[in-house]
Amino acid sequence: MKELFYIESLGCAKNQVDSEVLIALLEDSGLLLTNDINSAHYIIVNTCGFIVSAKQESIDTVLSLKQQYPDKKLLMVGCLVERYADELFQDLPEVDGFMGNKDLRSIITVWRQVKKGERAMRVPKAYFNSHGKRTVNLLSYPGSAYVKLAEGCNNNCTYCAIPLIRGPLHSRPQQEIVKEVKCLLDRGVREIILIAQDLASFGLERGTQELVPLLKKLLNLPDHFWLRLLYIHPDRFPLNLLDIVRHDARVLPYFDLPFQHASPILLKSMGRQGNSESYVKLIDSIRNTCARAVIRSTFLVGFPGESREDFQMLLKFQQSARLNWAGVFCYSREQGTPAAGFSGQVKKAAARARAEEFKQAQSVITEEWLDSYVNSMLDVLVEERVEKEALYIGRGYLHAPDVDGLVVLSGGNTAPGKMVKVAITKRNGVDLEGTVC
Repeated sequence: MKELFYIESLGCAKNQVDSEVLIALLEDSGLLLTNDINSAHYIIVNTCGFIVSAKQESIDTVLSLKQQYPDKKLLMVGCLVERYADELFQDLPEVDGFMGNKDLRSIITVWRQVKKGERAMRVPKAYFNSHGKRTVNLLSYPGSAYVKLAEGCNNNCTYCAIPLIRGPLHSRPQQEIVKEVKCLLDRGVREIILIAQDLASFGLERGTQELVPLLKKLLNLPDHFWLRLLYIHPDRFPLNLLDIVRHDARVLPYFDLPFQHASPILLKSMGRQGNSESYVKLIDSIRNTCARAVIRSTFLVGFPGESREDFQMLLKFQQSARLNWAGVFCYSREQGTPAAGFSGQVKKAAARARAEEFKQAQSVITEEWLDSYVNSMLDVLVEERVEKEALYIGRGYLHAPDVDGLVVLSGGNTAPGKMVKVAITKRNGVDLEGTVC
């Protein structure tokens, strides 16, 4: 009988792809994935180490699982281990095995040592590309899949720990990505979500931006599908991308551009090259080219040195840009980053108050925009059925997974993974409601 493993994937979508690769590697080695943690012989926690709250969630999850299942072997892998391997190995004797994120093949070595009753740790420093290896076990909702284009980042924003965790930029070969996307489409996936720390940097370590050439290759595939692009650094946005979006409806007019702030002093301190004027110009270019464009962004408040005047500049930009979706985060002081040593650290209470003020202002902007979809038709990818009700939940082109609103739909013959046309009848908060046509 095969041994069973259960995987708990924390953090971002890039971590989710890593978890899917780990599943493939372990199943190739003779183990079997189970969704029933009670029957598992091994529990694997793929951790996040991005900010303080994510680190704490990772450690709390590991300790809670060990307390609930003391007889099972527990493996801690991923970003948190990559940053703090020696400390975790010493401070968490409850954990049987540790592995970083540079070479996911190391999971086999760690598992075999743990199987023998040893405590194991593997944190290779050399990156190995194993993301072309995927199985039927995707962790997304039916009909959707993430495809990672690159690892690491060379932007070196002063607040960000990603280079410490994932290392410098490593872009995958274009043909390998095309092959992976084709396999996913052949399996019935209808939405391909391209991700990286910064899609605009894809290929730069090889000498040039390769996002647009890659998209042209993907659009040679014959299927009808959605291509969603997440995380494009606004300072190096490839403007020739707009021509592709305008001419091929398969590339969704959804742009995720993390502006982070609008104060020129803070943007410079963050290590970013843009400013509010260049960002407004980019937003205008996108909207003038793509009539249905949806623009999402994220912002950071409480960064060292942020004054009330700086924050007012951000609020003014918010009203000028009228972004469709916007998230806001309080600055997290991350060990090893340049900003951790900056003077003028902002009190947490002040940062939280600013974040709340931003959220309230954004709610008005987003809800007014969503009202424009009422009494219109929308293609929706169905994700799940509401238990014990004749309702389904899905997403339109304007919704990225997990971060935006949803569409609640009723009527019609549908199922998770299907693409359906929906007549939108009302808005409920940041969600839309409608009937399947």
